[in-house]
Amino acid sequence: MTDAPDPEVVELATKIFDLARRGRTEELVAYVDAGVPADLTNDRGDALVMLAAYHGHAGTVRALLERGADADRVNDRGQTPLAGAVFKGETEVIEALLKGGADPSAGTPSAVDTARMFQRTELLELFGEH
Repeated sequence: MTDAPDPEVVELATKIFDLARRGRTEELVAYVDAGVPADLTNDRGDALVMLAAYHGHAGTVRALLERGADADRVNDRGQTPLAGAVFKGETEVIEALLKGGADPSAGTPSAVDTARMFQRTELLELFGEH
């Protein structure tokens, strides 16, 4: 018996992760609505919401959160989608994640730590409101 993944499954997963990276919300949520887990993760532990957040797709982030994605899901390096959005300066994504329940103190480094590193005082103030 082999432990090699089915090439068709790998191809489909690759396509789904690419939809998240590219912000192809309608196509992505069609897969999620059909049964793909909203918290599907790649080989680095990056969930769909992390990929959408890091690439600046607030609408995709909102749609995934509405379908049960975990706003604080950490990847294999301990990073959260919110910290990634802070690093990239994606204000609309940050707001979507906060509305979706993201914790600014979760992860390593946390979104708060990341905002401090980059002297984003406006974000520190925003996080203080949550």
